[in-house]
Amino acid sequence: MEKQEKRQENRVEKRRPAALICSVIGTILLVVLILGCLPLTVPKVFGYHIYTVVSGSMEPAIPTGSLVYIKAVPAEEIAEDEVIAFYGVMDGASIITHRVVANSVVMGQFITKGDANETNDMEPIPYDNYIGKVVLSIPKVGGIAQTVTTGPGRIAALCMIGLAVLLEIAASVLDRKR
Repeated sequence: MEKQEKRQENRVEKRRPAALICSVIGTILLVVLILGCLPLTVPKVFGYHIYTVVSGSMEPAIPTGSLVYIKAVPAEEIAEDEVIAFYGVMDGASIITHRVVANSVVMGQFITKGDANETNDMEPIPYDNYIGKVVLSIPKVGGIAQTVTTGPGRIAALCMIGLAVLLEIAASVLDRKR
């Protein structure tokens, strides 16, 4: 039993440089991938919606390319000057983030305005279109997130995982050749 432990200790201590480099690079690739995915996945577990800002209507407060985190808060609790996300009134598909100018609880609607816009939005936003309140905005990260979550980004992530696995296999093979 002692001989086996000594062999394992010697094996760890005398690892080939090439094997060590392969293993370290593979581990770094996986850590980078995991750290990059955490801000896009963990908040969803806690009920946040995550969107990328694609227009400049909220600049400078929320620049184009920002990643915004939206929390579902009852519409009646939204105060003037808070930023909310909602489905566009005209098409119902686009998601817009604008500042609340007025919250008419009686009418069940918001009056909103983009910070960079001169006037209020033309149509009031019905509570049915409301998604939630913007609780966090991270400039420039939205573009990265949008790239990673598209087809080519997912392929790149899979390739990184595959490369990390191959590097770990290569490290193992190099260690066995000892």
